[in-house]
Amino acid sequence: MAGVAGGGKTQPKGDKGISPKELDKEHFYEEVEKRPEFQELQKAKARFIIPSTIFFITYYFALPILVGYFPDMMDTRVIGQINIAYLFALSQFFMAWILAFMYLKKATSVFDKLTAKIREQAAKLLAEKGA
Repeated sequence: MAGVAGGGKTQPKGDKGISPKELDKEHFYEEVEKRPEFQELQKAKARFIIPSTIFFITYYFALPILVGYFPDMMDTRVIGQINIAYLFALSQFFMAWILAFMYLKKATSVFDKLTAKIREQAAKLLAEKGA
């Protein structure tokens, strides 16, 4: 049975309805992904994002774990009625902003430069293909 895709056109069974232009786009993106600069960008992002995420998740879950296993220590008053648990909870907001700032610095110093190279090469590749 023929499938119907946009505009009431029928297409042969098994055809996904991808136009030749879209197919060219798909191959273009695959070519860009294979470039060493793109691979370098992916690795650079992973080298920053994965450890940062692991650190933040560990830091985030440390509060309930510490409160659960060491309630007396976390209830130690530091300033007036403010205890270690409150300070730790407050520090999580600061840690989120610090990590965001670190990402911003890394993005502007490394990721953006690599992205600019990739975009430049992609433009050349498009020019070569006459697109």
